[in-house]
Amino acid sequence: MTYPHLIVASVLALTAVTAQAQAPATASQPEPVATAPTPASPAVQPPRQAGFVKTLKGNVQVQGPEANAVARPAQAGDLLLPGGRITTGPDSAASVVLRDGTTLVVGPSSQLDLKAFSFDATTHDGNLLASLLKGSLRMITGLLGKSHPEAVRVETQFAFVGVRGTDFIVQADEQP
Repeated sequence: MTYPHLIVASVLALTAVTAQAQAPATASQPEPVATAPTPASPAVQPPRQAGFVKTLKGNVQVQGPEANAVARPAQAGDLLLPGGRITTGPDSAASVVLRDGTTLVVGPSSQLDLKAFSFDATTHDGNLLASLLKGSLRMITGLLGKSHPEAVRVETQFAFVGVRGTDFIVQADEQP
């Protein structure tokens, strides 16, 4: 497949998954599964969820931010933490909705690290740093991107993208 055809195929796949992600939800946002309390230092807080996997198609893997985390098959409703990773296989895609309403649509054969995410729902302050290691990403910004666009960035191997609009697509190839 030639390079222009690959981009067109990626955009079409992203558009289809985005349409599913923007469809009215029949259920509310999934709640985290309760776990047994573990002893912890009062100064150490677990990372707050960044968002959740809304829709997926094909082979999609999620990985937590822990150093020893292992990638596992994703399911709709899985939580994504800051520092987490989403990996999609060929002919696969996933949409992730972050707490500020930002939608990330990860295209086929892609790898996305959510390096940082914080959001204060009262002040709309925070930051978002996503690293697209390979593949394609469509981002539809939420409250953070609308209130503080300078706080939203996407990096690739060769460039940083600063957000000045509300909807864009980034393609990252493994070779220059």
